[in-house]
Amino acid sequence: MPRGADELCPTGSPDPSSPVRFAALGDSFTEGVGDPVPGGLRGWAALLAEGVADGRRGVEFRNFAVSGAQSADVRDRQALAAAAFRPHLASVVVGVNDTLRRTFDLLLLARRLDEVCALLAGGGAVLLTVCLPDPGAVLGLPAPLGRPLARRQAAVNAVVHALSERYDAVHLHMGDRAWAEDRSLWSPDRLHPAERGHRTVAAGFHRLLAARGLALGAAPGLDPRQPLPGRLDSWLRLVTAGTGWLARRSTDLLPQLLCLAGAELRHGACGTGARLDRRAEEALRRALAAVQPADARTAGARAAPSGPSAAPRVSMEG
Repeated sequence: MPRGADELCPTGSPDPSSPVRFAALGDSFTEGVGDPVPGGLRGWAALLAEGVADGRRGVEFRNFAVSGAQSADVRDRQALAAAAFRPHLASVVVGVNDTLRRTFDLLLLARRLDEVCALLAGGGAVLLTVCLPDPGAVLGLPAPLGRPLARRQAAVNAVVHALSERYDAVHLHMGDRAWAEDRSLWSPDRLHPAERGHRTVAAGFHRLLAARGLALGAAPGLDPRQPLPGRLDSWLRLVTAGTGWLARRSTDLLPQLLCLAGAELRHGACGTGARLDRRAEEALRRALAAVQPADARTAGARAAPSGPSAAPRVSMEG
């Protein structure tokens, strides 16, 4: 059942007038990259925090997100620190960096996210989740390069949708092409939201929280407050951020992208492209089964035909 603002009190903190504790977990999307302010980064989570509480109730905000974080980083480090903070609200937005690695494993990612959600929700936190547009569309990659990333991000989004429903999360849908195609939402590097993008995410979450009685303050404005970067500044940001990002990924992502693109071209030439989709569907089916509630898994196991006890890992590419 959705909870009202007076019920945002985890175990051991029953005072409804105490500050709302908001923890943000994830990667550069939540850290605030693309929304620089004097003294550092801000980002959508900090903007949202300003509108969560009102004069009657304050807010304590902690951003645990780290640029480059993957699902394992969130589970092994960020989630433990956030749980110790005992948040009333906790955003969990991670997965894009997983999709950009050759080590991408949808089943492992799903299990990690499930553990993070269970830990935070078990402590009384209301979860905030997002499904994101595929990075290939945002970057404008050609089809052989973009299609594998789109397939991976769609699978991650499906897992996030399933976990959001299971844990009654406040879920913001950003997976459609409109988000990717609106360039005013993205920084010059096309890897992170610009200030307007961060504000749009914050406003979207505020609207959803307010509908559930969980946001009492004013909604964040959509218009940027910082001066828009000029053409030269945008070019410098693109060169410095983009070059640095490519350098960090040159031994991991780029060879993997070439392999994925080669598989797309090979299957396309042979007319067997549907195999890649079937492999992705099978990997997603196993990932979704892994994050079902225990009683649902037990019921499914009773109904399933007998077979090997250990299911093989399924690759989404080939």
